[in-house]
Amino acid sequence: MHLEGPWLTTTGKQKGKKKWASAEQKRLHEELERQWQQNIQKWNSMTKKSVFKPSSKSAEALRPRIPPGRSTTQNIPSVDSGHVGAVMSKPSPVYTGTKIIGIGTMHKSNAVPIFSDDEAKQISSMRR
Repeated sequence: MHLEGPWLTTTGKQKGKKKWASAEQKRLHEELERQWQQNIQKWNSMTKKSVFKPSSKSAEALRPRIPPGRSTTQNIPSVDSGHVGAVMSKPSPVYTGTKIIGIGTMHKSNAVPIFSDDEAKQISSMRR
């Protein structure tokens, strides 16, 4: 990929005066700009007025109530499940069947189950 010249840059460009195709388009643009500024002022004044400042009576009414039977204490006792001490670990799986004789190693230390003596001889005689 090659570098382009300075004519494709977006930095340092100065915006000149706007040129309108007709006086009518310029008048419409100025009218829309005035309406836009009026809407901005209108919405800014509405958001400032709508800030809710409760009086002392209404603030009390808005405060959440604690249901009966509950309290605001920080200490909640845990339920006793009857277990004492830590949990036992899961026993590791052990093969207890009689089909597999052992595990052989094939190419690149690949572990392969051996089901018969013939398979063990074939795996041992394989070349690298």
